[in-house]
Amino acid sequence: MSRYDLHTHTKYSIDGVLEPRELVKHAEKRGLDGIAVTDHNTIRGGLEAKAYESSNFKVIVGSEIMTTRGEIIGLFLHEEVRSGDFRAVIEEIKAQGGIVIVPHPFDTIRRSAFQPRNEDAEFIDGVEGFNARCILQSYNDRAVEFATRHGLPLTAGSDAHFGWEVGNAYIIANATSEDELRRVILNNRIEYAGKLSSPLNLCMTKLLKTWRRIKVELE
Repeated sequence: MSRYDLHTHTKYSIDGVLEPRELVKHAEKRGLDGIAVTDHNTIRGGLEAKAYESSNFKVIVGSEIMTTRGEIIGLFLHEEVRSGDFRAVIEEIKAQGGIVIVPHPFDTIRRSAFQPRNEDAEFIDGVEGFNARCILQSYNDRAVEFATRHGLPLTAGSDAHFGWEVGNAYIIANATSEDELRRVILNNRIEYAGKLSSPLNLCMTKLLKTWRRIKVELE
């Protein structure tokens, strides 16, 4: 069985710091078999990290995309998603063979969180049942309840922005290739495990994002 952290960030996220190569190194040290690089609104980090893939370690190119209703993750991407409208983003992801995952739903602390409704279930391929950066476990519990009610696969990810967070959450799957991983996710033949990160990590990224925005305004 292989372990994949399906939610990580590099320096190409406004609140990330890791070089793609550093991210891969941290994941390998944590004993993972692969990661999905899901930078905010770009696949650049994933494409660069893909260069460090090996026969024993896989990199899934993805992106955490801000839509008109909140963030959704596209996995197995090979082109940038240009739309911002919720339904249009989903169409773009699926048009390139990607799958749609809702990250950290019901997390009321994060204003960017997508709040799925019952009627959204038919457009979603999976729900992040464990996000290590959720401050309250109840947010993850609500995600599990929604996914279970609608028969949707449950994924997991560390949402790592710093090296020490990588691998705090991951899925467990009988898959050693990208095609196999995509198939077992869609067929809901995965399990997950993880531990909650320190809330300080979320605070640190918020400060980093604010500092970078101020820096841009001053330039």
